[in-house]
Amino acid sequence: MSGRFAGERAVVVGFGSSGRAAASALAREGAIVRVTESRPLEAIASDGPHPEGVEIMAGGHEPGHLEGATLVVVSPGVPERTPVIGWALDRGLPVWSELEVGVRLCTVPYAAITGTNGKTTTTELVAAAMRASGLDARACGNVGHPLSTAALEPHDALAIECSSFQLRFTPSLQPRVSVLLNLAPDHLDWHGSLDGYRDAKARVFRNQTADDVHVGNLDDEAAAAVSRGAPCEVRWFREGSPSDGEAGFEGRRVVVRDPDGRTLVDAEPSAKVARPFLIDAAAAAAASLAFGIPPEAVRAALEGAEAGPHRGTIVVTVGAVRFVDDSKATNPHATLAALDGRSDVVLIAGGLAKGVDLTPLAKGARSLRAVIAIGEAAPALEEVFRLLVPVRRASTMDEAVAMAFDAAQPAGTVLLAPACASQDMFRDYRERADRFTDAALALSGTGAHQAPLPDVRKSHA
Repeated sequence: MSGRFAGERAVVVGFGSSGRAAASALAREGAIVRVTESRPLEAIASDGPHPEGVEIMAGGHEPGHLEGATLVVVSPGVPERTPVIGWALDRGLPVWSELEVGVRLCTVPYAAITGTNGKTTTTELVAAAMRASGLDARACGNVGHPLSTAALEPHDALAIECSSFQLRFTPSLQPRVSVLLNLAPDHLDWHGSLDGYRDAKARVFRNQTADDVHVGNLDDEAAAAVSRGAPCEVRWFREGSPSDGEAGFEGRRVVVRDPDGRTLVDAEPSAKVARPFLIDAAAAAAASLAFGIPPEAVRAALEGAEAGPHRGTIVVTVGAVRFVDDSKATNPHATLAALDGRSDVVLIAGGLAKGVDLTPLAKGARSLRAVIAIGEAAPALEEVFRLLVPVRRASTMDEAVAMAFDAAQPAGTVLLAPACASQDMFRDYRERADRFTDAALALSGTGAHQAPLPDVRKSHA
């Protein structure tokens, strides 16, 4: 034990995967650790063994849980306005995210990737490019493997996916390369406002210096405005053909050019990937080169990659109807990206809107044949689309898939791209995708039909 947190009395708020990782790392490094958890003890018993020596205070947060604390670490699922965070701030206690614990333990160079959409794909691609160059590298952070765990493992470099929740309480982050992929309203229920969300994203580059590089999206106006405030060199990627000194894509080829117009990378990813993947790949290429990865390793990583699960995956074709799982599309920006270039789509959407305005989804109506609305956001979706395309409401995923299959006949695409979080009906986006896939597979070989939906577009052109 190196004891890098020796003498600290840390209180970890929330005992999900991030909270467990933070508690374990803090205890391993010499801190006295207490966890305050809103769930009862029996509810968390099935999550796995507790870190040795960690005290668990379950059943709800209490001011007394902070007695004697010198540090508070907040799990990303705990909103900033939760009283326990206010109690900590009122006492003048440092408030960190699990990511900050990892940053303080990390001894290797790292890239940090954030944005409203595409973080996981870009992070995985950067890690793949690092590995293709011969480095022992790992994708971590919000991608599913906590940074506080990865920082204690023997890696040469890390690619860190950073959520806005994590960045909000990560004051020490200083990546060699940072990336802001895009910026659209999301998680406003957590941050309280778009300004709060934007400020959290900007923390990805706040501590960078002239020796570091930030990568920004020149074609996303809101994100580009934030990226121009980076205190370091800024390199750009585009959502299309790049100019000199930029990354982008031409057709299905990801291209990076140096400032003199020479081509550094020319890679053709799998034919199975959709346009959003190409955008993320351009960002990953720019970030990897900025990190110092050789161009040939970047090309190998891009050409060897596949789109991740729940990001535009065709799960089954029933007759001439394709069922596509894009359950990771948890905000309007991602759903519009999923619709881009498609036609004759029946969209299954809805869930927890997280305080986000859903009206921008109307821009995707030209791709749609119908909408099946689910979850708490169903009434709002009906209002968005009622004069544009037919809308029906479903109470379960099985019902939604059956309605969508009928509306997609004789040939079309049923797309799960909900524009919302999942927790009103499902444990997470993965369970939502699994239910969608199971329902679609169950339709194989059936010919059941409901009454056809009217085409309201004819009278509202």
